[in-house]
Amino acid sequence: MNNYETVFILNPVLSDDQMKDAVGSFEAVLKNNGAEVINVEKWGLKKLAYPIQHKSTGFYNLIEFKADTSLIKTLEVEFKRDEKVMRFLTIALNKHAICLLYTSDAADEEDSVDLGGRRIIKKKKK
Repeated sequence: MNNYETVFILNPVLSDDQMKDAVGSFEAVLKNNGAEVINVEKWGLKKLAYPIQHKSTGFYNLIEFKADTSLIKTLEVEFKRDEKVMRFLTIALNKHAICLLYTSDAADEEDSVDLGGRRIIKKKKK
């Protein structure tokens, strides 16, 4: 099983309930096909860089999960079928991104994270 991350933008005219139902349906597709959902983030209503379907804003959502590669095509077909989804992007995470995800809590306590010889310095929040 590989680690993946998918970001999708939902239509801004949806109510909160409709948005939650849409995100829940995509989570259900993942879980029903044997994926392990690691994290779900709702980034909220954001301004788009350029208009999509004559809309200038959209509800951004992120789902991180572990799944077989065959599930990605199924998930993307579901995105294409759903009229609420304006755009989507699914990427496979490499080992450095996974290391950073799992050590992000430790990075908040410290100033940097070591990624196999490369050091990423995090700025302290004031």
